[in-house]
Amino acid sequence: MLALRLPATLISIAAALAAQAIPDPAGVTGTRIIAGGGRLPATVHDRFLELAGGATGKILIVPTASRRADTPEGRNQALQQWRAAHPGHEFAILHTRERTVADTAGFCAPLRTATGVWFGGGSQRRIAAAYVGTRVERELVALLARGGVVGGSSAGAAVQSRTMIQSGRDEPVMARGFDFVPGAIIDQHFLARERLPRLRRALAAQPGHFGVGIDEGCALEFRGRGIRCLGTSKALLILPRGGGREERFTQLMPGDRADLVSLQRAAIARRNPPWPPTPMARPVVANGTLVIAGGGRLPATVIDRFVTHAGGDDAVVVVIPTASPARGPRRIRLRSAFEARGAEVHVLDRAHPSAVETSDLELLAKATGVWFGGGRQWRLCDAFEGTPVIAALHAVLARDGVIGGSSAGATIQGEFLVRGNPLGNRDEWCEGYERGFGFLPGCAIDQHFVARNRTADLRGLIEQLPQLIGLGVDEGTAAIVRGSELEVVGASKVAVFDHRKAAAGPAAERAKPQPIWLEPGQRWDLAARARR
Repeated sequence: MLALRLPATLISIAAALAAQAIPDPAGVTGTRIIAGGGRLPATVHDRFLELAGGATGKILIVPTASRRADTPEGRNQALQQWRAAHPGHEFAILHTRERTVADTAGFCAPLRTATGVWFGGGSQRRIAAAYVGTRVERELVALLARGGVVGGSSAGAAVQSRTMIQSGRDEPVMARGFDFVPGAIIDQHFLARERLPRLRRALAAQPGHFGVGIDEGCALEFRGRGIRCLGTSKALLILPRGGGREERFTQLMPGDRADLVSLQRAAIARRNPPWPPTPMARPVVANGTLVIAGGGRLPATVIDRFVTHAGGDDAVVVVIPTASPARGPRRIRLRSAFEARGAEVHVLDRAHPSAVETSDLELLAKATGVWFGGGRQWRLCDAFEGTPVIAALHAVLARDGVIGGSSAGATIQGEFLVRGNPLGNRDEWCEGYERGFGFLPGCAIDQHFVARNRTADLRGLIEQLPQLIGLGVDEGTAAIVRGSELEVVGASKVAVFDHRKAAAGPAAERAKPQPIWLEPGQRWDLAARARR
């Protein structure tokens, strides 16, 4: 691994990001359907069969949670129920009580060609005792990896979380289940059997997890990282108290959606000290330069300034287009713009931490400038948080290089990340996606600011977190920061929300943070809080 020398302050920022044990979104594959038990509406089973390939699918029914599965009559009844309800589909039974059998190639052979597996209700203890940690579990993971679906109701839902509630009316008895919904603890028959107290106790005993409570007649579809509510009842997502935050509930009704990785990240963060801290770090770039562009068409002056700070004809620029999933002209134009000004340009594009290579760090070690393209800032978090890339990026600044970016590539430069919700860009604060890369300490950066009328959004954030400095950068404009000095370059303007002093004043004053508007050519000292 490449050694990087960083000042202590930069080491602390990079270490804080690396310490979050951020989940790898690439590890969330396939589709899982977890149903709360009771009488399920036909739409839930129909969706399971659709995901399993419809009439061409090969479906395995696993009745092991039920005592009746041990008799030929019980197994046949389970099979006939599916065949009667869904004629024209291919179903077969998979069942054993013996772990030694579950570890054999012959028993697992049907799993290798299956497109869907459904675990029936009963006792999740029976499923776990027979299959968890055996070849069956490994084949189920392989099924999900190739795009198949694993579903289950009642016990067949509860067993899909690694940390599993095995039994217990009020006090949960915990055991080990499958790891198909990482970071979750699943409870079923949730409203019908008043199981909120049980799930709360399980979460309190297992920091770093979030809760999934699913009522009868309801199911949640986990497809990759996406969550969608199905059925006729509702589900509850629970983040337990921790990290200075109160317990948080999200109710999902049929059709509602949520994001699995956000929940995983938020649950992990709640194990840690409260964040953001009060006070925040001083808004000073100790070395190097930041070019923070608000999106839209970049003026030539902004590109020229970036390349100049990167070394002019000697510039070695690394473009990171990861915020956008698109491939094509926009990326080519950006690279060409830097090359036209004499820079040597390379592209670093990774989607998730497991894809980061030593060669990426070696490339960044040569860079005199790094440019983050536009798109969605959460993709940058998913790709690089918790990896050595963060330290390598701070090292570019430490050796007096330049980091720039537009739109999402601007927002990621702040210590607090705004608009990080993977489900949409309207939320200013998304728990789980609230840490930027910290190139500009103590600040939150919003973009497309005037063009999309975002003043009220950033004002609302600063009302909640007055320890932050908020920067709103409009399209066609950049804030260039060296040391603590911010200079406005381009066609429009930049808003500065600095409410730190007012935070100690009267309540009426604290509630009304107001922007300071800076025009092109104007300068502002972020530390001294004064015009230059």
